[in-house]
Amino acid sequence: MELPTLSDEEIESTQDPAPAPASAPPQTQSASRRKSRRYRDMAGRVPDKLTLSGPEEAIALTLGTASLKFTETCEVHINLNIDPKYADQQLRATVNLPKGTGKELRVAVLCQGDNVAIAKEAGADHVGSDELIDEMSKGMLDFDKLVATPDMMPKVAKLGRLLGPRGLMPNPKAGTVTADVAAAVRDFKGGKVEYRADKAGNIHVGFGKTDFKPDDLLVNLKAVQESIDSNRPAGAKGQFWKNVTLCTTMGPPVRVNYAALRDTALAA
Repeated sequence: MELPTLSDEEIESTQDPAPAPASAPPQTQSASRRKSRRYRDMAGRVPDKLTLSGPEEAIALTLGTASLKFTETCEVHINLNIDPKYADQQLRATVNLPKGTGKELRVAVLCQGDNVAIAKEAGADHVGSDELIDEMSKGMLDFDKLVATPDMMPKVAKLGRLLGPRGLMPNPKAGTVTADVAAAVRDFKGGKVEYRADKAGNIHVGFGKTDFKPDDLLVNLKAVQESIDSNRPAGAKGQFWKNVTLCTTMGPPVRVNYAALRDTALAA
């Protein structure tokens, strides 16, 4: 039996219609439109992200972007050529900022015996042993740094889940586990800060306030640079510093020439 033949028009009419083209995703606002008018105005006063400035010029430019009603922190953000997932490329240390941080740090000390009186005399805000641990376990965390003597560390261990996520757990590398509690309290209250490379090899340090003199900020910035170089991990290879950026708390970034910072000689 001969089958009927269909014309081209009849064949097309039996096929499913072609799907309609997908509509284009809605246009999102550009990054510049999402930023405030104040930020865009401040960003127009500093060089672009590809321009490297000397440390003194970078500090002056950064201070020129401070436009908020409160005293902002001057921050340095450093990207290093390290991979902290390897033990020999991890970096965690402390640095004493000669001109201070501009912030009054609250220090708690876990110790016992004669160290209790010594820590109080040095200016610690909270001092104690078992009773202080009990207060912390109940939620008393009214401090910025926790110092502990080595003999107290087994007792501090049970607070790990409480202190660890807040960055308050004492650690020998951070200088917060020590038998010399007086020196630790004086150092932290006098401008000692801890820094640590994150998973991407970035370090973030507040090195002063916008009401500091530019020369004082330069002294602190130089101290940070020298500390990082002196604590370079053994596993770091090739070019150690990738980039250095300064900014205020809510200001635009200013790139710094690392070589110029490294070679900066401070006045005696």
